Amino acid sequence: MALRGYFFVLVFVALASSAFSELSSHYYDYSCPKALSTIKTAVEAAVQKERRMGASLTRLHFHDCFVNGCDGSILLDSTSSIDSEKNSNANFQSARGFEVVDEIKQAVDEACGKPVVSCADILAVAARDSVVALGGPSWKVKLGRRASTTASRAAADANMPAPFFSLSQLITNFRNHGLDEKDLVVLAGGHSIGYARCATFRAHIYNDSNIDPDFAKDLKYICPTAGADSNLSPLDSTAAQFDKNYYSNLVQKKGLLHSDQELFNGGSTDELVREYSYDSEDFYEDFAKSMIKMGNIQPLTGNQGEIRVNCRKVNQ
Repeated sequence: MALRGYFFVLVFVALASSAFSELSSHYYDYSCPKALSTIKTAVEAAVQKERRMGASLTRLHFHDCFVNGCDGSILLDSTSSIDSEKNSNANFQSARGFEVVDEIKQAVDEACGKPVVSCADILAVAARDSVVALGGPSWKVKLGRRASTTASRAAADANMPAPFFSLSQLITNFRNHGLDEKDLVVLAGGHSIGYARCATFRAHIYNDSNIDPDFAKDLKYICPTAGADSNLSPLDSTAAQFDKNYYSNLVQKKGLLHSDQELFNGGSTDELVREYSYDSEDFYEDFAKSMIKMGNIQPLTGNQGEIRVNCRKVNQ
Protein backbone atom coordinates (compact mmCIF):
# COMPACT_ATOMS: atom_id res chain seq x y z
CA MET A 1 0.00 0.00 0.00
CA ALA A 2 2.77 2.39 0.89
CA LEU A 3 4.49 1.76 -2.43
CA ARG A 4 1.21 2.26 -4.30
CA GLY A 5 0.62 5.53 -2.45
CA TYR A 6 4.14 6.70 -3.22
CA PHE A 7 3.62 5.89 -6.89
CA PHE A 8 0.35 7.88 -6.90
CA VAL A 9 2.12 10.90 -5.43
CA LEU A 10 4.82 10.73 -8.12
CA VAL A 11 2.22 10.56 -10.88
CA PHE A 12 0.26 13.46 -9.36
CA VAL A 13 3.38 15.63 -9.08
CA ALA A 14 4.35 14.83 -12.67
CA LEU A 15 0.89 15.71 -13.97
CA ALA A 16 0.72 18.88 -11.88
CA SER A 17 4.16 20.00 -13.10
CA SER A 18 3.12 19.38 -16.68
CA ALA A 19 -0.11 21.35 -16.24
CA PHE A 20 1.58 24.33 -14.68
CA SER A 21 4.19 24.34 -17.46
CA GLU A 22 1.66 24.87 -20.24
CA LEU A 23 1.01 28.30 -21.71
CA SER A 24 -2.52 29.64 -21.32
CA SER A 25 -4.38 32.68 -22.61
CA HIS A 26 -5.83 33.05 -19.08
CA TYR A 27 -2.50 32.89 -17.25
CA TYR A 28 -2.80 36.35 -15.60
CA ASP A 29 -6.56 36.37 -15.01
CA TYR A 30 -6.09 36.08 -11.25
CA SER A 31 -2.54 37.24 -10.56
CA CYS A 32 -2.96 40.49 -12.55
CA PRO A 33 -6.29 40.97 -14.37
CA LYS A 34 -5.22 44.44 -15.57
CA ALA A 35 -2.06 43.19 -17.30
CA LEU A 36 -3.32 42.80 -20.87
CA SER A 37 -5.35 46.01 -20.93
CA THR A 38 -2.35 47.92 -19.58
CA ILE A 39 -0.10 46.55 -22.34
CA LYS A 40 -2.71 47.38 -24.97
CA THR A 41 -3.05 50.97 -23.80
CA ALA A 42 0.73 51.48 -23.79
CA VAL A 43 1.16 49.96 -27.25
CA GLU A 44 -1.66 52.04 -28.73
CA ALA A 45 -0.08 55.20 -27.30
CA ALA A 46 3.34 54.27 -28.74
CA VAL A 47 1.89 53.50 -32.18
CA GLN A 48 -0.17 56.69 -32.20
CA LYS A 49 2.98 58.66 -31.44
CA GLU A 50 5.04 56.82 -34.07
CA ARG A 51 3.43 54.25 -36.36
CA ARG A 52 6.81 52.68 -37.12
CA MET A 53 6.98 51.63 -33.48
CA GLY A 54 4.29 49.01 -34.13
CA ALA A 55 6.57 47.25 -36.60
CA SER A 56 9.50 47.54 -34.21
CA LEU A 57 7.67 45.85 -31.34
CA THR A 58 6.42 43.07 -33.61
CA ARG A 59 9.92 42.54 -34.99
CA LEU A 60 11.39 42.24 -31.49
CA HIS A 61 9.07 39.32 -30.75
CA PHE A 62 10.01 37.61 -34.03
CA HIS A 63 13.72 38.03 -33.39
CA ASP A 64 13.37 36.90 -29.79
CA CYS A 65 11.63 33.64 -30.67
CA PHE A 66 14.12 32.66 -33.39
CA VAL A 67 17.18 32.50 -31.11
CA ASN A 68 16.63 30.26 -28.07
CA GLY A 69 12.85 30.40 -28.04
CA CYS A 70 10.48 33.14 -26.91
CA ASP A 71 12.32 34.01 -23.70
CA GLY A 72 12.90 37.78 -23.76
CA SER A 73 16.64 37.29 -24.26
CA ILE A 74 16.71 39.96 -26.98
CA LEU A 75 15.97 42.60 -24.33
CA LEU A 76 19.10 41.99 -22.25
CA ASP A 77 21.92 44.53 -22.44
CA SER A 78 25.55 43.44 -22.66
CA THR A 79 27.43 42.75 -19.42
CA SER A 80 30.72 41.09 -18.53
CA SER A 81 28.96 37.73 -18.92
CA ILE A 82 26.36 38.52 -21.63
CA ASP A 83 27.06 39.33 -25.27
CA SER A 84 23.77 41.02 -26.10
CA GLU A 85 21.65 39.87 -29.02
CA LYS A 86 21.14 43.56 -29.72
CA ASN A 87 24.61 43.49 -31.31
CA SER A 88 23.86 40.60 -33.67
CA ASN A 89 23.88 41.08 -37.44
CA ALA A 90 20.08 41.09 -37.60
CA ASN A 91 19.61 43.60 -34.77
CA PHE A 92 22.59 45.98 -34.69
CA GLN A 93 21.49 49.53 -35.60
CA SER A 94 18.19 48.03 -36.66
CA ALA A 95 16.16 46.65 -33.73
CA ARG A 96 14.17 49.36 -31.97
CA GLY A 97 11.47 49.70 -29.34
CA PHE A 98 13.46 48.79 -26.24
CA GLU A 99 12.53 52.04 -24.49
CA VAL A 100 8.84 51.35 -25.17
CA VAL A 101 9.19 47.87 -23.66
CA ASP A 102 10.70 49.53 -20.58
CA GLU A 103 7.68 51.84 -20.36
CA ILE A 104 5.25 48.95 -20.77
CA LYS A 105 7.04 46.94 -18.11
CA GLN A 106 6.86 49.82 -15.62
CA ALA A 107 3.16 50.40 -16.32
CA VAL A 108 2.32 46.70 -15.98
CA ASP A 109 4.25 46.31 -12.72
CA GLU A 110 2.41 49.32 -11.31
CA ALA A 111 -0.94 47.87 -12.39
CA CYS A 112 -0.09 44.48 -10.87
CA GLY A 113 1.46 45.91 -7.70
CA LYS A 114 4.67 43.94 -8.26
CA PRO A 115 6.62 42.19 -11.06
CA VAL A 116 4.23 39.47 -12.18
CA VAL A 117 4.27 39.58 -15.99
CA SER A 118 7.44 38.36 -17.67
CA CYS A 119 9.30 40.42 -20.24
CA ALA A 120 8.86 37.56 -22.71
CA ASP A 121 5.08 37.71 -22.31
CA ILE A 122 5.13 41.49 -22.64
CA LEU A 123 6.85 41.12 -26.02
CA ALA A 124 4.34 38.53 -27.20
CA VAL A 125 1.32 40.63 -26.23
CA ALA A 126 2.87 43.87 -27.55
CA ALA A 127 3.44 42.18 -30.92
CA ARG A 128 -0.24 41.21 -31.12
CA ASP A 129 -1.45 44.63 -30.01
CA SER A 130 0.87 46.35 -32.49
CA VAL A 131 -0.54 44.35 -35.39
CA VAL A 132 -4.08 45.18 -34.28
CA ALA A 133 -3.22 48.88 -33.88
CA LEU A 134 -1.99 48.90 -37.49
CA GLY A 135 -5.18 47.34 -38.85
CA GLY A 136 -4.28 43.66 -38.68
CA PRO A 137 -5.89 40.62 -37.03
CA SER A 138 -6.06 39.75 -33.36
CA TRP A 139 -5.50 36.43 -31.61
CA LYS A 140 -5.43 35.01 -28.10
CA VAL A 141 -1.82 35.10 -26.96
CA LYS A 142 -0.76 32.07 -24.94
CA LEU A 143 0.94 33.30 -21.77
CA GLY A 144 3.06 32.02 -18.94
CA ARG A 145 6.56 32.36 -20.41
CA ARG A 146 9.39 33.25 -18.08
CA ALA A 147 12.42 35.29 -19.08
CA SER A 148 15.87 33.93 -19.80
CA THR A 149 18.78 34.80 -17.51
CA THR A 150 21.22 34.82 -20.41
CA ALA A 151 21.53 35.85 -24.06
CA SER A 152 23.81 34.99 -26.95
CA ARG A 153 24.87 37.16 -29.86
CA ALA A 154 26.42 34.09 -31.50
CA ALA A 155 23.14 32.18 -31.23
CA ALA A 156 21.29 35.11 -32.77
CA ASP A 157 23.70 35.21 -35.71
CA ALA A 158 23.40 31.45 -36.17
CA ASN A 159 19.61 31.18 -35.94
CA MET A 160 18.10 34.28 -37.52
CA PRO A 161 17.02 34.00 -41.18
CA ALA A 162 19.13 36.37 -43.27
CA PRO A 163 17.91 38.78 -45.99
CA PHE A 164 20.12 37.03 -48.57
CA PHE A 165 18.73 33.52 -47.89
CA SER A 166 17.43 31.39 -50.73
CA LEU A 167 14.01 29.69 -50.50
CA SER A 168 15.58 26.38 -49.49
CA GLN A 169 17.61 28.09 -46.76
CA LEU A 170 14.49 29.83 -45.45
CA ILE A 171 12.51 26.58 -45.39
CA THR A 172 15.32 24.82 -43.53
CA ASN A 173 15.69 27.67 -41.05
CA PHE A 174 11.99 27.69 -40.23
CA ARG A 175 11.87 23.89 -40.03
CA ASN A 176 14.69 24.01 -37.48
CA HIS A 177 12.38 26.10 -35.30
CA GLY A 178 9.43 23.72 -35.66
CA LEU A 179 7.72 25.86 -38.31
CA ASP A 180 6.66 24.58 -41.73
CA GLU A 181 6.61 26.05 -45.22
CA LYS A 182 3.18 27.61 -44.72
CA ASP A 183 4.35 29.27 -41.49
CA LEU A 184 7.28 30.71 -43.45
CA VAL A 185 5.04 32.38 -46.02
CA VAL A 186 2.49 33.53 -43.45
CA LEU A 187 4.98 34.98 -40.95
CA ALA A 188 6.89 36.70 -43.76
CA GLY A 189 3.69 38.74 -44.01
CA GLY A 190 4.94 40.55 -40.93
CA HIS A 191 6.95 42.51 -43.50
CA SER A 192 3.66 44.17 -44.36
CA ILE A 193 4.80 46.74 -41.79
CA GLY A 194 8.13 48.35 -41.13
CA TYR A 195 11.32 49.34 -42.90
CA ALA A 196 14.67 47.81 -43.85
CA ARG A 197 18.16 49.26 -44.03
CA CYS A 198 19.92 49.79 -47.37
CA ALA A 199 22.62 47.31 -46.34
CA THR A 200 20.02 44.52 -46.26
CA PHE A 201 18.62 45.06 -49.78
CA ARG A 202 21.54 46.54 -51.75
CA ALA A 203 22.59 43.22 -53.31
CA HIS A 204 18.99 42.51 -54.37
CA ILE A 205 18.47 45.74 -56.26
CA TYR A 206 21.88 45.73 -57.98
CA ASN A 207 22.56 42.03 -58.59
CA ASP A 208 19.25 40.14 -58.86
CA SER A 209 17.21 39.80 -62.04
CA ASN A 210 13.89 38.86 -60.38
CA ILE A 211 13.02 42.45 -59.54
CA ASP A 212 10.89 45.05 -61.31
CA PRO A 213 13.36 47.38 -63.13
CA ASP A 214 11.54 50.59 -62.22
CA PHE A 215 11.25 49.48 -58.59
CA ALA A 216 14.99 48.78 -58.49
CA LYS A 217 15.77 52.11 -60.12
CA ASP A 218 13.80 54.04 -57.51
CA LEU A 219 15.52 52.17 -54.68
CA LYS A 220 18.97 52.99 -56.05
CA TYR A 221 18.36 56.67 -55.20
CA ILE A 222 17.94 55.61 -51.58
CA CYS A 223 20.63 52.97 -51.61
CA PRO A 224 23.79 53.73 -53.66
CA THR A 225 26.38 51.06 -54.42
CA ALA A 226 28.47 52.18 -51.43
CA GLY A 227 27.70 54.01 -48.21
CA ALA A 228 24.30 55.04 -46.86
CA ASP A 229 23.93 51.63 -45.20
CA SER A 230 21.39 52.95 -42.70
CA ASN A 231 19.09 54.63 -45.22
CA LEU A 232 15.61 53.14 -44.91
CA SER A 233 13.01 51.91 -47.36
CA PRO A 234 9.55 50.54 -46.52
CA LEU A 235 9.22 46.77 -46.67
CA ASP A 236 6.04 47.23 -48.69
CA SER A 237 4.10 50.10 -50.24
CA THR A 238 1.87 50.54 -47.18
CA ALA A 239 4.45 50.08 -44.42
CA ALA A 240 2.35 51.78 -41.73
CA GLN A 241 -0.69 49.57 -42.35
CA PHE A 242 -0.95 45.82 -41.78
CA ASP A 243 -2.50 44.44 -44.98
CA LYS A 244 -1.97 42.00 -47.85
CA ASN A 245 0.01 44.40 -50.05
CA TYR A 246 3.26 42.67 -49.12
CA TYR A 247 2.11 39.66 -51.16
CA SER A 248 0.77 41.80 -54.00
CA ASN A 249 4.19 43.41 -54.22
CA LEU A 250 5.90 40.01 -54.45
CA VAL A 251 3.64 39.01 -57.36
CA GLN A 252 4.73 42.23 -59.09
CA LYS A 253 8.41 41.44 -58.34
CA LYS A 254 8.62 44.31 -55.89
CA GLY A 255 9.89 42.47 -52.84
CA LEU A 256 12.40 44.68 -51.03
CA LEU A 257 14.67 41.91 -49.74
CA HIS A 258 16.15 39.04 -51.72
CA SER A 259 14.60 36.67 -49.16
CA ASP A 260 11.20 38.29 -49.66
CA GLN A 261 11.20 37.80 -53.43
CA GLU A 262 12.38 34.20 -53.01
CA LEU A 263 8.87 33.41 -51.77
CA PHE A 264 7.55 34.21 -55.26
CA ASN A 265 10.24 33.13 -57.68
CA GLY A 266 8.99 29.98 -59.40
CA GLY A 267 9.21 27.82 -56.27
CA SER A 268 6.91 25.82 -54.02
CA THR A 269 5.60 28.88 -52.14
CA ASP A 270 4.33 30.79 -55.19
CA GLU A 271 0.76 29.49 -54.96
CA LEU A 272 0.30 30.53 -51.33
CA VAL A 273 1.77 33.99 -52.00
CA ARG A 274 -0.66 34.44 -54.88
CA GLU A 275 -3.58 33.35 -52.67
CA TYR A 276 -2.73 35.85 -49.94
CA SER A 277 -2.23 38.60 -52.52
CA TYR A 278 -5.98 38.68 -53.17
CA ASP A 279 -7.47 37.15 -50.00
CA SER A 280 -6.95 39.22 -46.86
CA GLU A 281 -9.28 37.03 -44.79
CA ASP A 282 -7.21 33.89 -45.37
CA PHE A 283 -3.98 35.76 -44.68
CA TYR A 284 -5.25 37.25 -41.43
CA GLU A 285 -6.63 33.94 -40.18
CA ASP A 286 -3.44 32.04 -40.99
CA PHE A 287 -1.20 34.80 -39.62
CA ALA A 288 -2.94 34.59 -36.25
CA LYS A 289 -2.49 30.80 -36.16
CA SER A 290 1.20 30.99 -37.07
CA MET A 291 1.88 33.72 -34.52
CA ILE A 292 0.45 31.48 -31.79
CA LYS A 293 2.56 28.60 -33.08
CA MET A 294 5.71 30.73 -33.18
CA GLY A 295 5.01 32.01 -29.67
CA ASN A 296 5.19 28.41 -28.44
CA ILE A 297 8.81 27.93 -29.52
CA GLN A 298 10.70 26.61 -26.49
CA PRO A 299 9.15 28.85 -23.82
CA LEU A 300 10.60 28.84 -20.34
CA THR A 301 7.85 27.90 -17.89
CA GLY A 302 7.34 26.72 -14.34
CA ASN A 303 10.51 27.34 -12.34
CA GLN A 304 12.66 27.98 -15.40
CA GLY A 305 13.99 31.47 -15.98
CA GLU A 306 12.67 34.38 -13.96
CA ILE A 307 10.30 37.35 -13.81
CA ARG A 308 12.74 40.21 -14.36
CA VAL A 309 12.39 43.44 -12.43
CA ASN A 310 14.13 45.21 -15.31
CA CYS A 311 13.78 43.75 -18.82
CA ARG A 312 17.31 44.90 -19.68
CA LYS A 313 19.11 42.88 -16.99
CA VAL A 314 18.79 39.72 -14.96
CA ASN A 315 17.68 39.91 -11.35
CA GLN A 316 20.39 40.23 -8.72
